[in-house]
This record gives sequence, structure tokens and C-alpha cells, in this order.
Amino acid sequence: MSRAIVELSHPVSDGMLIDPSLPAPRVTTAVARDRSPLIDMSYHIARVDMVGPTGTYIDAPFHFHAGGADIAELPLERLFNVPIVMIRASGRRAVGPDVLGDPARLWGKAVLVHTGWSGRWGSSAYRGPGHPFLVGEVAEALVAANAALVGIDSSDVDDTSLPTRPCHHTLLGAGIPIIEQMTNLDAVPDTGARLVALPAPVRGTGSFPLRAVAWIEHGAVGD
Repeated sequence: MSRAIVELSHPVSDGMLIDPSLPAPRVTTAVARDRSPLIDMSYHIARVDMVGPTGTYIDAPFHFHAGGADIAELPLERLFNVPIVMIRASGRRAVGPDVLGDPARLWGKAVLVHTGWSGRWGSSAYRGPGHPFLVGEVAEALVAANAALVGIDSSDVDDTSLPTRPCHHTLLGAGIPIIEQMTNLDAVPDTGARLVALPAPVRGTGSFPLRAVAWIEHGAVGD
């Protein structure tokens, strides 16, 4: 059986558009090639200044709960080689629990919600009002179903017009990491793919960019 890898992360670039309330990332040169100290060769060292929620990023429990695991403490079994279940919710803004189906199929899975919102990436419309989100009852159902991880290709898993952020509180309170601002979820089959989503293990952080990919065996359902 042949295999393929699908990129699920947006790249981070200097000055890219993110949440207007947060500073844009800066990617600069710390050591230029023409100033490297080696003889007969040169190298480049970059400097990156950015906030945690940049590009495609993961939230750890510490993001909302002071006693929760930080990025460096996230269990690898929730991040590496995790079976994926895709939830199709294109055209819906408030995504309710009816999209989840049989809870048994979500047990120990990376539940990824495809809304199609990633098509607006890089525009002001992406961060604007109207982005798709999960209602609080979805988070409760995912906790009850023992999901390993939850991801979405929208700008936020919660309705950002509400200060309560019920999905963040519920999922992170149960130890379930959240990946936001994913992409290419349309290319992931409904079942049969596996997720690899590894951030740098930075201590004392609740959110951090990551490289997320889907490992797909051709012949998977929905392929």
C-alpha cells in the first residue's frame, strides 16, 4: 500500500498577518553569511521573535489552566502517530455536536474539523468576524468520547465574540490539546490517516507553532 504525507501547517514568515491584537512575527538575521567567523565558508543564523499563537499552533492545558501541562509536557502519545477522524463542517459557522456521529469512533483519535476557512488565510477576512467555531457542547462530547486531540482549520476553536471560551476551558481542562489555524484538511481522508503534530518543547509556554502533517495510506476511507 502506497503512502503520502499532507502538510497541515501554514508557514511562518516575517511580518505575516496574525491576530491584530498581537505583534506580527519578525524573522531577521542574527549572523549574516558575510560576517560568519569561519574561514573559507559561511553560514547564516536567523533570529525569530514571535508570540506563541503564530501560524498553525497548538494550545496546551497551561494556556488556560495554570496547573496544566505546558508545551514541553504534552504527552507524545497525543501528538505522534495518532489516528485521525475527520469532521466535515464546510458552510457551517456554529458547529454543533450533531456532526460528531458515534462517540465510539472518536476514542483516542485526533479529531480534526474541516470548515474550509483556511482558504481565507493571509487576508483580513480570516481574522474577521464570522469564522467557524465549535459550540461548547461539542467540547463536552469530545471529552466524554476521550478524544486525544482536537484541531480546526479556522482561526479559533471558540466563538471569539464570547469572553467565556468554553471549548478552550473544557478541552484543555481535560488535558486535550487544541490545534488551530490548520490547512489542507480537505486532502485528509475521513479515516485511515495518522497525525504527527510536534511543537518545539519550550517550557513555560501554553501555545506554540508546530509542524503538523497527516500520514496517509492510499486506500484509506475517503481517499
